[in-house]
Amino acid sequence: MRDFGLIIVDKPVGPTSHRIVNLVRQGTGIRKVGHAGTLDPRASGVLVLCLGPATRLSEYLSTTSKRYEATVRFGATTRTYDGDGEFIRRSDVLPTIAQIQAALPQFVGEIQQAPPPFSAIKLQGRRAYDMARAGEPVDLAPRGVTIYRLDMVDYQPPDLALAIECSAGTYVRSLANDLGDCLGSGGYLAALRRTKAGPFGIEQAVSLERLERSFAAHSWEEFVLPAADALPQMPLVRLDADQLEAVRHGHRLPAAPHSAGMARGMGPDGELAAILEAVEGGSLWHPRKVFLE
Repeated sequence: MRDFGLIIVDKPVGPTSHRIVNLVRQGTGIRKVGHAGTLDPRASGVLVLCLGPATRLSEYLSTTSKRYEATVRFGATTRTYDGDGEFIRRSDVLPTIAQIQAALPQFVGEIQQAPPPFSAIKLQGRRAYDMARAGEPVDLAPRGVTIYRLDMVDYQPPDLALAIECSAGTYVRSLANDLGDCLGSGGYLAALRRTKAGPFGIEQAVSLERLERSFAAHSWEEFVLPAADALPQMPLVRLDADQLEAVRHGHRLPAAPHSAGMARGMGPDGELAAILEAVEGGSLWHPRKVFLE
C-alpha cells in the first residue's frame, strides 16, 4: 500500500477541507493524512493532501504561492467578506471598467493586508471567527503579503472575474473587500477556485467523486503522487545503499563543493528518503528530515 505520497484533490464547493481529509483517512485506511493549506467551504479547486510521513512536508508546501480564479461582486459589503455573511452595506453605484483598471495596480506587489474578522487566526488565544460570531470586536493587525499577478478577466456588472497569483497567507476575501472599499461601491468574494498550489495544478487533481469511487474499488493508489514531487525547486541528491543507511541513522554525508540550501535525498528505489541541508560551509549534507523507517 502506498502510504507515503500526495493526493491532489479538486475540492468541490461545500465540504470543508477537514472533511476531505477525514474522507481520505477513512477511504485509504491511512491514519496520518494532512493538508498543505485549507480552502474555505465556498471555495473549490486544488487541495494538496499529504499521506503518512509526507505530512512532514506540509511546512514546505504551505508556504508556496497560489493561483486563483475569483469573482468579486460589487455593490455590497458583508461581515465575512464573502456571500455567507450578513450584509452590512449596500450601494447602487457600481465601478466602471476604467475605475477598476486604475485601482487594481495598487493591490499588486508587496502589500499590507488585514485578515477577515471571520478567520481562523488566533487573537489572545481564541479564534477570530469565534469572537466575531459572539459579537466581540476583532481587530487583526495587517500583515505583509505579496500579490504577484492581478488580472481582470471579465466584467459583467456587478461581477468582476479576476486571475490572481499570490503568496501564502493572502486572503482573497480581504482583497475583494478592500477593492470594493477602494472603489466606493463595496464588494465581497462571490466565488473562488484555486487553480494551482505550489507545483500542483488543477490538471493534476482528481475530483472528489472519482476519488470516493476509487475507495470502493480499492484503486485509490493510482492517484498517489511521489512525495518528491512536492519539492521540485530542491536539487536532487541520489543516495546509494550505504549512504541511505547513514542517513537512516542521522549521519552526515559528504557534499559536492559549495553546496547550499536544501536538497532531496533520493534512495535507489526512487523514493524520497530525506530532506538534506548543506552545513559546514556546504561541505556536508545534514539529514534535516528522514522518511525512512
